[in-house]
Amino acid sequence: MTIAAAFAPFVGLAVADSGLPECDLMAAPQTIDELEQILDLASEHQLKAVIWGGGTHQGIGGRIDPDLVIATSQLNRLIDWQPEDFTVTVEAGMRVSDLEEMLADRGQMAVLPELPGAATIGGVMAAGISGWRRARYGPTRDRVLEVDLVTGDGRRVRAGGRVVKNVTGFDLPRLAVGSYGSLGVIAQACLKLWPEPSTKVTVSVADGDRALATAYRPTAVVEADGVAKVYLGGTEAEVDGQVESLDGTVVPGWFWTPAPTGAVGWSLRVPPALIRSAIERLPSGWRYQAGLGVGEIKAASVDADGAAELRAWAESRGGALVIVSGPVGLYSDMDPWGTPPPGLDIQRELIRRFDPCRVVNPGRLPGGI
Repeated sequence: MTIAAAFAPFVGLAVADSGLPECDLMAAPQTIDELEQILDLASEHQLKAVIWGGGTHQGIGGRIDPDLVIATSQLNRLIDWQPEDFTVTVEAGMRVSDLEEMLADRGQMAVLPELPGAATIGGVMAAGISGWRRARYGPTRDRVLEVDLVTGDGRRVRAGGRVVKNVTGFDLPRLAVGSYGSLGVIAQACLKLWPEPSTKVTVSVADGDRALATAYRPTAVVEADGVAKVYLGGTEAEVDGQVESLDGTVVPGWFWTPAPTGAVGWSLRVPPALIRSAIERLPSGWRYQAGLGVGEIKAASVDADGAAELRAWAESRGGALVIVSGPVGLYSDMDPWGTPPPGLDIQRELIRRFDPCRVVNPGRLPGGI
């Protein structure tokens, strides 16, 4: 049997998914069992596979010329929702926007990225993406209670637990977040939820740093190209008390500003105390959106001029400048991650145990892992 014939039963709706890269082999598993079979075949034939959720984070990391593209769009089912326990279990191909819309009907939220576009639960987890509300609620990895992974050679591994007190053993769920598929494909996850605040407001202020120091536990303080907004949530009395301490224009509800776009997209990551210094060091012409108190700046530019100097400064302070989107040639001219972190041998050995043939997203991690 040819390789194409072996994968034929799993093509499904993959050809209809928009934005998929050109590739000889495509698969769209409709069940986790099918995903196991696909990765078993990929390992057997030593294929390089790219996992495709919504395609919104594909610009991060090393470039891959895949033999196989696996679309997760059909793995989008709600498995279990316990509103009283504030937990939800979903397949990883479900879109973040669909999950948040569903949860809102019961006054709950998963606190994932605020403007996710087509992003899926699995994609957000694999890329380790958190929204600006992490300032109040913590990052995405703190909300993952249980995860089902399918390893590069087709084994299904479950770790964690839907009841926090029952969780024991190695913390694979937190390790899977930000792994970019190197430990396997995230197929299903149980997330801890939060109640949606009864009152939410957005306050435009002149000085974001002062607002961060003045407001008590703001949901987020975000500055975009010099314009700062404070996001507050809680009871009416709590919000009113915080608003009184701020000198700004108040609008009911949370109104999130989209991240800047340009020919090149960047993520500048520094210790939170250095965020103002980082903003001041952005090259001329770069647009930005910064999470004050968080330590990340999303930036956009027309080219990479000034990026090397900015990266050198960030790395000298324990940070990083990461390419999140850009022309293919840029990834050849400039390492997408920057200086590799220590401990690459440990990472390689860990990944080898989950993906012996290095099937899933090979070469995407720092150091070309």
